[in-house]
Amino acid sequence: MKIGNVKLENNIFLAPMAGITDLPFRLICKENDAGLVYTEMVSAKALLYNDEKTKLLLKTCDKEKPLAVQIFGSDVEAIAYASKYVSEFADIVDINMGCPAPKVVKNGDGSRLLLNLELVKQIIETAVANSKVPVTVKMRTGWDADNIVVVEAAKIAEKAGASAITVHGRTRSQYYSGQADWNIIKQVKDAVSIPVIGNGDLRTKEDVKKAFEKYNVDAVMIGRGAFGNPWIFKEAVTYMKDGRCDFKVSNEEKLETILKHIDLEVQEKGEFIAVREMRKHISAYTKNLPNSSAFRSKINTLDTREEVEECLKEYFKEINS
Repeated sequence: MKIGNVKLENNIFLAPMAGITDLPFRLICKENDAGLVYTEMVSAKALLYNDEKTKLLLKTCDKEKPLAVQIFGSDVEAIAYASKYVSEFADIVDINMGCPAPKVVKNGDGSRLLLNLELVKQIIETAVANSKVPVTVKMRTGWDADNIVVVEAAKIAEKAGASAITVHGRTRSQYYSGQADWNIIKQVKDAVSIPVIGNGDLRTKEDVKKAFEKYNVDAVMIGRGAFGNPWIFKEAVTYMKDGRCDFKVSNEEKLETILKHIDLEVQEKGEFIAVREMRKHISAYTKNLPNSSAFRSKINTLDTREEVEECLKEYFKEINS
């Protein structure tokens, strides 16, 4: 699998997720065979204004490469600057045209761009002209059911120089509800010659296989399906290669991964922030395990790394016995 001149180990990717895909989580997914990982989306305008907090989201390391950095914005000058800036260390620059969050779309960014295809063209052309590396675009199917524009937008993106397109099979108005429409993703695949990456409702290795076989996408991107389950990449890669996968995550491996994740977060952000950041991850890792809601309630009250690790070890000891 290649995107532009970037060669990838496999075609099963980790989606960018705000507040989730920081460096520690990307490293965990990379270790579990994610073919490409994406940063959380960063504001092009914030980079233009040299915002230090935004730059913290761009902490990367060689172990996670190849890496895609996702930027968002609707201001052409900011996109030009951000594309140039992140292409100094990213392997791929990805432009977000899919985020449904009200605070993003109220500024004309994210999925709001799909209401202005002329601006879509301008932004992609600008990014391509200013980036040293391949530029890709992630978009939804449209703003709402009356404005399904993704096939047209994908053709525009290809013409503007994009090296690949990711389609999340929902409109902005759907947010994350309902079913992702993979038939529209297939229409995009049929309409362009650059790689098309399918995204939406991929929660199991069987979902991934179906995406490739039924909808003919070049790659898939897993978002919420990887939250609390970074092993999904290893499972899906094995399943696609061998037609079977007997790999099952043991509780021991789960605990080991959570402790490693905590360690990486502490190294990255210090104990105070890391302990609080890990609460949502620990909740996701332990979802559906015995007595997990009582355990999660307890974890959410703990303030130190030592307390959290002690509580985790105790919990896993209990469920194993």
